[in-house]
Amino acid sequence: MTAGHDFSRAQWRKSSRSSGNNGNCVELAVVADAVGVRDSKNAGGPALVLPGAALSALVASVRA
Repeated sequence: MTAGHDFSRAQWRKSSRSSGNNGNCVELAVVADAVGVRDSKNAGGPALVLPGAALSALVASVRA
C-alpha cells in the first residue's frame, strides 16, 4: 500500500517506447482517484502517488 492507496492489484503499465532502454523507464497504475508512478527496475519499491487530475500536468512538464 502506498500513501493510503492499495496498488497491490493494480495493472502497472509502461510505454511501448520504453523497450531497449536497459530498463530505464517508469510505470503507471491507476486506482480509484490516484495514479501511481514507479521505477520499473524496482517494482517492489515506493511509488509516487498523484491525484488523477495531476497526471496531465506531470506529463506536460516532462515533455516541456
